[in-house]
Amino acid sequence: MSDQIPLVQIGPVQVAWIKGDPEAPYVILFHGYGANAYDLLPLYSYLDVPKGTNFLFPNGILEIPIMPGYYGRAWFPIDMEALQRAMVAGGTRDLSDRSPDGLTEARSKAEEMIERLGVPMDRIVLGGFSQGAMLATELFLCSEKKPKGLLILSGTLLDRDRWSGLAATTPGFSFFQSHGRNDPVLGYPAAKRLETLLKEAGWKGDLLAFPGGHEIPEVVLLGMNRYLKELF
Repeated sequence: MSDQIPLVQIGPVQVAWIKGDPEAPYVILFHGYGANAYDLLPLYSYLDVPKGTNFLFPNGILEIPIMPGYYGRAWFPIDMEALQRAMVAGGTRDLSDRSPDGLTEARSKAEEMIERLGVPMDRIVLGGFSQGAMLATELFLCSEKKPKGLLILSGTLLDRDRWSGLAATTPGFSFFQSHGRNDPVLGYPAAKRLETLLKEAGWKGDLLAFPGGHEIPEVVLLGMNRYLKELF
């Protein structure tokens, strides 16, 4: 079905948009590094949401080479050499002490896209996978008017002190988080620290850990559906 859904321009971002009822909820899911707008699109058929829900799958603002002749999309650059060194050494990169270069620009463009939609934030669920989960979390924390919900799929903790301060100003919001215990890309311990940070700030949610890697298995889909049913 993905090849039947053209990308449309919403402000500075291209989006694959499965349109529903304009008055229904909107679920916005950001893909990971090297993927594109169509990577997460199949999720819409698995999610238990109100009839007429709109799904938006934004396309990363950067074009990056994946292999000769093939390009993917990203939201901000990452140091691939440092990531590969960490993986070869049997570890993962810890990003909790920094805000990645390009994150602010990505957030600004995503914010403009959402503003152009003209949809009240309390009808929007933000989410993403991997780098897209980082962007969704950053967007949620920085939003003056908070979205309805937040889906953090295999994300990680960034800029600990800043995120902690932002989360503490708005306790009571709920989130869904999932992560593979054997994730070789973004380590499970950092995901656990993100969960702890949010819960200590008064947020409601739990980390669904699964015995796998950097992926979205069925158990995560079931957990997402439980969360979304509670939201709506």
